[in-house]
Amino acid sequence: MLSIRNAPSTDISECKAFDLRIRKELKLSESDPPIDYLAELKIDGAAISLRYKEGKLIRGATRGDGEIGEDITQNLKSIKDICPELRTNTPPTILEVRGEVFMSRRDFEDLNRKLAAQGGKTFKTPRNAAAGTIRQLDSSVVSLQKLSFLAHGFAEATGWAAPRTQSQILNAFADWKLPVSPKRVVSSGANALEKFYEAIRDGRSDLDFDIDGVVYKVDRRDFQEKLGLRDREPRWALAHKFP
Repeated sequence: MLSIRNAPSTDISECKAFDLRIRKELKLSESDPPIDYLAELKIDGAAISLRYKEGKLIRGATRGDGEIGEDITQNLKSIKDICPELRTNTPPTILEVRGEVFMSRRDFEDLNRKLAAQGGKTFKTPRNAAAGTIRQLDSSVVSLQKLSFLAHGFAEATGWAAPRTQSQILNAFADWKLPVSPKRVVSSGANALEKFYEAIRDGRSDLDFDIDGVVYKVDRRDFQEKLGLRDREPRWALAHKFP
């Protein structure tokens, strides 16, 4: 998946506007059942791509401009959450996983204390720390800084009968030991999305890592294909940021 279109405002009515647009573009009537959406956390981290061949990690890169990124394979292999080999006896021939590398608040504070004690330059935010450290030349340093990773989708898959829904794809990733969002739900209709947004917004301080909103995705992949892309961005997804 490429970048996700952001909501133009932070009002929870954006859920209704998004749902209405999706239903209109799919030519659904009021009598048709509500659409199922996958709702998950929007991690405030560094976007990366992982390429697996026959289940083994062969390349990792920054997202760059969405098509061309920086090769940081060795650094990414040092991150504990990124499995060098998928835990399945029947892996896809090729699988390109998309996700976010990030740093917990606790590890961010520990890192800045160490840097300050050494007279080094500290990072302003966990996101900056994650983006900066995955590009370091010494991959052993990256592993010490306890970066984390969560997968949220894929850009390419061959030799795999991918599930029919976005949520089932994430479930498959979890079975293969690819970490996915710890808080994700399949919700029907706009009202359920609003409730998820409010719950995550009000409880975000309980998380040990930064998020800047939630993401909604049409769960059915045949609907995703009908909706397609606009300017290389999926019309079937929305990033709903917090105020």
